[in-house]
Amino acid sequence: MKKIAVFSLVVLFLSCAGKQDLSPSETAKIVAESFYHGDKTTLKEYTTESGYANLSSIQEMFTEDKNSEPDFKVVDEQKEGEITWIKYSTSYDPKPGIFKLVEENGQWKVTHNGPKDRGPF
Repeated sequence: MKKIAVFSLVVLFLSCAGKQDLSPSETAKIVAESFYHGDKTTLKEYTTESGYANLSSIQEMFTEDKNSEPDFKVVDEQKEGEITWIKYSTSYDPKPGIFKLVEENGQWKVTHNGPKDRGPF
């Protein structure tokens, strides 16, 4: 019984540790998919507080079937100092989207892209 508990803790630790090694592109994919599939728990995990507030406030208007394929593709990626910009496309929107990512506690997170944040695209 004790071995099972130790094994479970090791698996939990490894699964949590793996999440922090995601690249900005991998994080952007998770955020886009959780946004369109209405998965607020995952969306909150991979966004900053302001990014989550912004995306969750409009999420209901864009929710797609959870079984649908988003066909997420990175169109371009640019790093500017501490910020990484990801331009991406999905099958849900004909116009490419743009995410602004920052590192928070060693993990890339999508943050709010304000009107003054033009980015490189």
